[in-house]
Amino acid sequence: MTGELLWQAKEATSAVHGATSGDWAASGIVIDSRAVQLGDMFVAIAGDRLDGHAYIQTAFANGAVAALVHKVPEGIDTNDPRLLTVRNTTKALAALGAAARQRTDAKILAVTGSVGKTGTKEMLRLALSTLGQTHASAGNLNNHWGAPLSLARMPVGTDFGVLELGMNHAGEIRPLSKMTAPHGVIITRIAPAHTEFFDSIEDVADAKAEIFEGVQPGGFAVLNADDPMFGRLARKARQAGIARVIRFGERLGSDVLLTKLKLSENGSHIDADILGEPLHWKLQAPGAHWAANSLAVIAAVHGLGGDVAVAAKALAEMKAPAGRGERRHIALADGQMDLIDESYNASPVAVRAAFTVLALAKPKRRGRRIAILGDMLELGAESALHHAQLADAFVAAKLDVAHAAGPECKLFIEALPPKFRGKWAENPEALAAEAADLARAGDVVLVKGSLGMGMRRIVDALEGMGSPATGEAHAF
Repeated sequence: MTGELLWQAKEATSAVHGATSGDWAASGIVIDSRAVQLGDMFVAIAGDRLDGHAYIQTAFANGAVAALVHKVPEGIDTNDPRLLTVRNTTKALAALGAAARQRTDAKILAVTGSVGKTGTKEMLRLALSTLGQTHASAGNLNNHWGAPLSLARMPVGTDFGVLELGMNHAGEIRPLSKMTAPHGVIITRIAPAHTEFFDSIEDVADAKAEIFEGVQPGGFAVLNADDPMFGRLARKARQAGIARVIRFGERLGSDVLLTKLKLSENGSHIDADILGEPLHWKLQAPGAHWAANSLAVIAAVHGLGGDVAVAAKALAEMKAPAGRGERRHIALADGQMDLIDESYNASPVAVRAAFTVLALAKPKRRGRRIAILGDMLELGAESALHHAQLADAFVAAKLDVAHAAGPECKLFIEALPPKFRGKWAENPEALAAEAADLARAGDVVLVKGSLGMGMRRIVDALEGMGSPATGEAHAF
């Protein structure tokens, strides 16, 4: 993991109120035995589907120096000095994360929102790394396991910590925020996403606003001034004792005000006014949604008292991550196909944003702009309507062909004018089997769907069309 000492046996044992006979030192923390590297401590989480205790031996074989456990399976010596025994490993992981937070002097930022959390977190990582040692959540580790794991991995000498916090239900962000104890928080945007367990968009906003409850005295909140929920969120921030709200967006009066945006298929050029001072930066991630979230990043750096000019310059290196807009060239026998991999997740607002990015693309040789969609999950009673309404956004973006997988996306295909309708299949596996019929050389292809749909299978199938010699994926 980090390559430097994170936890000594005595310190970790005290943090989790456990017991060990070992004198080990761990340089990393993992909850997946397959990801263990030499020097890691493996945390055996007992989940709904898998119990990490069954993989302790694998973790040791892969180089783990310790295992956090609440039971010892057959084949493991109960007196093994590598075991750190606790009553409950999930609670112990939370305790380890809390202890990591308490022992550091790092300035901490926490990020949430219906969309754009992970991308914003990655931009913050990039920007703050130019100003000091920065630690950020890996991937989308943002739940009751991910957030404490991210904290537990934070080196003592960190200058800036960036934590992503997510939720599916009300009440989930509150304890994560209090554990994280951030100096500043960002809420990117409130939108229909994971709304299955909420009665209204206002309820979603209130659940996200729980992030304010852990902010340290004198801390700040960065809010999207263009969001219809801005007023509600600003009130919630004040009620939580946050006096400093930093606004970003296109609305006049924003503290970080977008003044000019130039979009292209390869990125964006952004001009903004930072409390009266002009600032310019660029991104290699295309789309207005990336530009908007970069405003939030600059606002947060300003809130921490960092050099916004240095941070803004660093954003020029920002590219869309894998599964969240990463672009790759697929070399075919008769030309090149371009792939936009948005297979990690989907919501109505995110799909519309992806359509606008696809619209910026420039196909080659009479190529087409093709969208391949999978169902957007966890949208509750409004799910059918949300899927059908995507048809208008597709047509408005002036795209060419749509393919889709999943029962809900059938409604999207049926709502399209016939000339735009491509193939539909019950599931991504069936659609992936027809990859050669979905796209050809010259096309630009967007693949997007909720993680649970497994749209990565279609990405893999399209990449598999590449020639063995030159078909490797390459970033733009």
